[in-house]
Amino acid sequence: MCCAGCGLPDQHYPERPFGVIRWPRVAAVLAALFFVWLFLRLFAPILLPFVAAAGIAYFLDPPVSALARIGLPRTIGSLLMLLALLIGMGLVAFLLYPLIVAQISLLVNQLPDMVANLQKFASHEISLIQARLGSGVVSGKLQELVGNEAGAILGFVGTAARQVLGTSFAIFNILTLLVITPIVAFYLLRDWPVLIARIDSWLPRAHETVIRHLAKEISRILNAWLRGQMVCSLFLAAFYAIALTIAGLNLGLVVGLAAGILSFIPYVGTIFGAASSIILALGQFGSLDHVLAIGIIFVIGQLLNDYVVAPRFLGDRLGLSAAWVIFALFAGAETFGFLGVLLAVPVTATLGVLTRFWLRMYLQSGFYLDPPKADPPSTAP
Repeated sequence: MCCAGCGLPDQHYPERPFGVIRWPRVAAVLAALFFVWLFLRLFAPILLPFVAAAGIAYFLDPPVSALARIGLPRTIGSLLMLLALLIGMGLVAFLLYPLIVAQISLLVNQLPDMVANLQKFASHEISLIQARLGSGVVSGKLQELVGNEAGAILGFVGTAARQVLGTSFAIFNILTLLVITPIVAFYLLRDWPVLIARIDSWLPRAHETVIRHLAKEISRILNAWLRGQMVCSLFLAAFYAIALTIAGLNLGLVVGLAAGILSFIPYVGTIFGAASSIILALGQFGSLDHVLAIGIIFVIGQLLNDYVVAPRFLGDRLGLSAAWVIFALFAGAETFGFLGVLLAVPVTATLGVLTRFWLRMYLQSGFYLDPPKADPPSTAP
């Protein structure tokens, strides 16, 4: 029973499941964590297809298991579910491909005018600053430099995609992600029960009940969060794409879809979409009114997601505050790059479950509950 006022839900854990701390075991656990960290540091650049495959297998395991329970061999069920997923993604890409190509072609054709508009806007704003604060605040040379650099931003946006996608290394990475991920996902999905049973057989017999309970709790949270976050991402992709297109932003459909898809990682999609849309709006319209309208679109989209869609489909699945999620994203990006951003939320959710468990055990332990020792009787005369 949890102590009164601790704010933690009651769980059916043993009173003191791990008994007296044995430091060799603690050292072994810390060593294992260190080797996991070292493995991720060394192989982070090539782990993305395997992490994506594991996520797909985890997501598709329930329907494949349901097919297996009605008598369909797991190999065939895994193949069917993966084919259904790939066909669905292919149909979406096929339907959106003409629109995306048309918008990219329009952007390429209008890129010189957008660069000129951005330069004009930057020079105009600097002139206003000079008029209000004095001509000595911003020199003419700096004004010319800022105007040129502002235009170079859009020039970079227009050429970066061709330069990046044109490299053989980038093409190799994309092909690896598209080819290796489905293959690895198939084998993981087919062998998922065997892998889980094998890991279960490695659990220490004295503590297997507690470890299984924690694993089920982590799986429940991640499963609910994964499906809820997918609904939120689809909503944001549709909202941003439609709203930006209605607002007349060139490439609004592409930016909106990308922002919604990237919103699967909390806050990343909105930040990316808002920043890129504002830059494109400045280059296309050259006025703050349109920039304000673009900003309002992203504010409304995020508010609808946070207060309407997410509470309905996501709720407080992670049990973490927004500050912890943001910290986890920055820490993951700093440590492991894009792979760390992908793993930040699941890893933080797992650590949250383990932290709440150890806090509950601490609040039930003698270290917390035992009364203080009485002072020895005084021997003074």
